[in-house]
Amino acid sequence: MGKLKTKKGVAKRFRTSKSGKVKYNTCGKSHLNSCKKTARLRKLRHGKTLDDSKTRKYVKRMLPYG
Repeated sequence: MGKLKTKKGVAKRFRTSKSGKVKYNTCGKSHLNSCKKTARLRKLRHGKTLDDSKTRKYVKRMLPYG
């Protein structure tokens, strides 16, 4: 059987944790930060995990070796 291809756009945005959850970083923190509230930037600082099981299954299919 041949190798499976990884979707590179998904590989740049998502990672899998050791327990199998899908982790990602929040968007909206790279520029125009001076007009955003401090509390908002503090919440954007932390990564998140995908909770929706259907989306998690879809992302894992695009990351066969991740």
